[in-house]
Amino acid sequence: MRKLLFVLLSIPTLLVSQNDSLVLRKIYDYYLVKGKAYDHLRDLTKNIGGRLSGSPQAAKAVAWAQAIMKASLADTVYLQPCMVPHWERGAKEICLLTANGKKTPLNVTALGSSVGTGEKGLTANVVEVRSFDELEQLGAAVKGKIVFYNVFFDQRHISTGSAYGETVKYRALGASRAAKYGALAVLVRSMSSVADDEPHTGNMRYDTTISRTRIPAVALSYFAADALHAALEKQTSVTVYLETHCKQLPPSPSYNVVAQLNGTVDHKILVSGGHLDSWDNGEGAHDDGAGVVQTIELLYMYKALGLKPRHTIRVVAFMNEENGLAGGQAYAKEAAQKKEVHLAALETDAGGFTPRGFGVDTLNGLYTTVAGLKKLFDPYLTLHLTSEGGGADISPLEEMKVPCIGFEPDSQRYFDIHHTARDVFETVNKRELHLGGAAIGALIYLLDQHL
Repeated sequence: MRKLLFVLLSIPTLLVSQNDSLVLRKIYDYYLVKGKAYDHLRDLTKNIGGRLSGSPQAAKAVAWAQAIMKASLADTVYLQPCMVPHWERGAKEICLLTANGKKTPLNVTALGSSVGTGEKGLTANVVEVRSFDELEQLGAAVKGKIVFYNVFFDQRHISTGSAYGETVKYRALGASRAAKYGALAVLVRSMSSVADDEPHTGNMRYDTTISRTRIPAVALSYFAADALHAALEKQTSVTVYLETHCKQLPPSPSYNVVAQLNGTVDHKILVSGGHLDSWDNGEGAHDDGAGVVQTIELLYMYKALGLKPRHTIRVVAFMNEENGLAGGQAYAKEAAQKKEVHLAALETDAGGFTPRGFGVDTLNGLYTTVAGLKKLFDPYLTLHLTSEGGGADISPLEEMKVPCIGFEPDSQRYFDIHHTARDVFETVNKRELHLGGAAIGALIYLLDQHL
């Protein structure tokens, strides 16, 4: 028994070598001194901007990603077709609160995939709820009214993503749940803990199993939600005028942009990716321009350092993460058709902030492998590990039993700007962005060596 215990405890240390440590130092030096990710991000955000699926900007972003992947001298670069939703926001939203005869404009943004109100807008009394349970209790009492989901981030969570996960259901399904009882529209407190006047968009969906009626859905800024709540506390009759001009157009053709470095030992694949599309109200700098340029930098790093991967390393700029996952589904479908073997898939889609670690699947022993490499990251103050990993675009691969990894930068400021007009290049710090890229590059290199 003692001998078995000794062997088990020794496995992680046997995974690493002095050469691993030396190469990691070179990888970090490359990213911090010669890395191109920050310059690439400036080009993407300032010359193209927001890139919602189906838009002309998204098409420009595809051409941009293809060009910089080719410039890396990757072995193969190609476009992978997918059909994507094409939703347009239209003219600026209008929201006016009327209480005690006084009209107050409220800052709002239409939620992705929402229907519009039409040119004449709509006016109705507002009913506030703090949960779906409260909505169910009110039932038919919300008929002909606007439902206001006043649900806050739980500040007790250290991981802000956990707070987001608890509140995002009101954005996603709030309209269908309210339409079931005859509501005319829904207002949702923005998915953020920061107290400012910037509304946060994001996708919603109409669930026809709940209601076949589609009603407009918008997000209120934090201050706007506070103002509406205060008015409702003071009097029972509060009306809101809402006007939105969004519309859903027929699906459009688009592409994932894929590049790879061919393996010298076999054609088993390690994937690293981010999503090229972003919401239209900002520049998509953190979400997910940062992830795209971090993962593309893998190609430049391997070439610059003269590294030859044992397995095939594939970089993917996915299309349509924000409102459909068409790119992720197209990638997984083609992988299944070609019977490709994927050793692991990594996604970086949590912003360009200081790297903290990775969420890693336990499938196929991947978590154990990465845990065995942890000591190598000690000099770089990175590799907090959790045993659940992945990302939206690689979730179809996870369903195919490919072990997945999610890059986890510091999350404390991410939801301050997530899906807002403030998600711009100026909010990204070059050193933080490149340290995150280095952590991703180092992990992919080590997995290539040890899987």
